[in-house]
Amino acid sequence: MAKRTIADTLRLASSHPIPQLGFGVYKSPPELCIQSCLTALRAGYRHIDTAQYYANEAEVGEAVRQSELLRRQDVFLTTKILSPESSAEENYRKCVESVRKLDAGEDGYVDLFLIHSPNCGGAENRKMLWQALERLHQEGKAKSIGVSNFGIQHIEELKEFAKVWPPHVNQIELHPWSQQTEIVAYCEKHGIAIEAYCPLVRNTKASDPTLAKVAEKHGVTPNQVLVRYCLERGWIPLPKSDNAMRIQTNADVFGFALDKEDMEALNGLNQGAKGAIVQAVSN
Repeated sequence: MAKRTIADTLRLASSHPIPQLGFGVYKSPPELCIQSCLTALRAGYRHIDTAQYYANEAEVGEAVRQSELLRRQDVFLTTKILSPESSAEENYRKCVESVRKLDAGEDGYVDLFLIHSPNCGGAENRKMLWQALERLHQEGKAKSIGVSNFGIQHIEELKEFAKVWPPHVNQIELHPWSQQTEIVAYCEKHGIAIEAYCPLVRNTKASDPTLAKVAEKHGVTPNQVLVRYCLERGWIPLPKSDNAMRIQTNADVFGFALDKEDMEALNGLNQGAKGAIVQAVSN
């Protein structure tokens, strides 16, 4: 088996590759976001995940423009729409605005556009949001499209009208304490790539005895174990930090590997929905 590297990618159903290790910018304030993204890019990340709700899309785009030696096509950019407008056309325009913030070029695009949450006012709003994303995808303004926090019922609902199905990605909370086995199995069955947000559990589990034991065994930090765990599960982790040293450390997860014993111990921490710190999906 080839040695894993930070350059590893997965192939989405859209046929586009996605770097398996991503960098999250949730709650990264504008005055820090550009520098954090530049630090991440220097550390080897080639995948940045933002959202309209995070209010830092423009800063992410600026970081990519400022980055030396990297072209736009070298960086995979994701954003999300959370709050729907009153029509598919208005949703589309709102999404185009995000694309322009992230890539102001004449042929600007994002690599992945997601519906941020199914909790956006009901089925009709979810339909309008998905149709807006499909239009972006058709026009090349979004290379791939997907969802976030969607359970099985929400993804199945898209079948009724979607021209693009299944969604290329589902981004959900994932870590050893909330493994969301039902939706993960569903996504794997249907070829939906699984992104893991909160993979570090916001540092609330750093002193967990099982996690600490695995980290000590490999001479790494608990957070490095958690990132590597997601990679071993075939997920796309999105660790977030505005601390330069932690950004670099969270990317330095390719000098060790978790063995079967490690994975079994970490898998044994699952608490189901109770283990989520943000939300478990509704299936």
